[in-house]
Amino acid sequence: MTAVPSAPISDLETAARAEAPLTLDTAPPRTLDFRALFALWANLGVSLIGFTSAATVLGKQGHELGFTAAVTAIVAGTAIGTAMLAVAALVGARTGAPAMAVLRGLFGTRLSYVPTVLNILQCVGWGVYELTVIAWGAQTVAGTEGWRWLFVLLAGVLTTVLTIWPLGAIAVLRKYVAVAVGVAMVYFTVQFARQGFPDPGAGNWDGFLSATDAVIAVSISFVPLAADYTRHARTSASAFWGTFSGYTVAQVWCYVLGVVALLQSGGDPDKILDSFTGVAAGWAFLLVLVLRESDQSFANVYSTAMSIHNLWPKVDRRVLTGGIGVLVTVLALQIKEFTESYYAFLGLIGSVFVPLFAVLAVDYFLGAGRRGWNLTQDAPARWVMLLPWALGFAVYQFLAPTAVAGWWTDLWAKAQEAVHFTPQAWSSASLFSFLVAALATGAVATVERRRA
Repeated sequence: MTAVPSAPISDLETAARAEAPLTLDTAPPRTLDFRALFALWANLGVSLIGFTSAATVLGKQGHELGFTAAVTAIVAGTAIGTAMLAVAALVGARTGAPAMAVLRGLFGTRLSYVPTVLNILQCVGWGVYELTVIAWGAQTVAGTEGWRWLFVLLAGVLTTVLTIWPLGAIAVLRKYVAVAVGVAMVYFTVQFARQGFPDPGAGNWDGFLSATDAVIAVSISFVPLAADYTRHARTSASAFWGTFSGYTVAQVWCYVLGVVALLQSGGDPDKILDSFTGVAAGWAFLLVLVLRESDQSFANVYSTAMSIHNLWPKVDRRVLTGGIGVLVTVLALQIKEFTESYYAFLGLIGSVFVPLFAVLAVDYFLGAGRRGWNLTQDAPARWVMLLPWALGFAVYQFLAPTAVAGWWTDLWAKAQEAVHFTPQAWSSASLFSFLVAALATGAVATVERRRA
């Protein structure tokens, strides 16, 4: 396989000093072991957004899932989504290439620019959103509605600094932050359990699959970022299992705690953090989680730079991360709230990556990847691979049209009417999109093998 070579690490002292390469064509040091990757993904699996996103699992007030059904959806959705994430992490470890550069092998260099641009838009959007959430959490801890600009600015500076020394940041996450976050999560779990919570949807499983789909989508959102970090993994096994176990444990814990906090706050997502500050010394432990949220913005800013490297591989990544950090901070200072259309836009981009991952995984393990992907700057275009990706995207939108605009949802509504189809509780957009894209890629791989 043609891949970015790996820089061998002779001893622990050398590993501690190693940092991520400044350009795309420089060999990545292999410094991250299982513990480092477990800590990284465990920290990324716990987030303030994760707590508030529990509302997408529980459902609307008056139609809530039962607590047992909600927890089952969280566990099932996380396991499915994180398995996909772990496979993407495995590919990154084997190739030694960042996530978007890996797509050179799937589509060819020029065609890989299409998902690269989409990922840049997604990462910048989520980076802005993360800084906004950090400011909101800081205001909650401080008990004020003011000083937002200061909190955004401080979060932006911290985020940018972390991206300058990414492997050093991951080392700090492993040694200190993961422990502090674990203590805070245990504390809130104990306090919430002591207080108890209502279960207005007791016994209700209606909407279980849509809730599972929402959880899968959250895990999938990290798929276009995974290889940016696991390219530094010492072994493929540590990349897969560190990612899978770390993110699974953390996201399940985060979402279940979020469901409990949401039920205690009367089902209002805007008041969910009040459940955290409402317990004894809750502000102090919430502050830990607010500070830790910067690893989410770090991941988005750093992966934006890694995506840009696929377009301009010779630019110093420190220049890229510094510039992107400033851009995200400036945007977060200007954007104080997000409209429903913006959420829908991010959701539309997210729906791109579910079938894209299916195409990548099948072609890597069963198709051209078995013979060796070409990841160089002159990798030839593979136009045929756009077909299964487009089919998967169409299935996703057919089953669950993203409300980015009236004409868009009308288009898919007419398509449903044309075939007399009405979305059902079992019609999971993520799973069916993945399945169709995977089968179509398998068919393409079979044809290519016969021709070869």
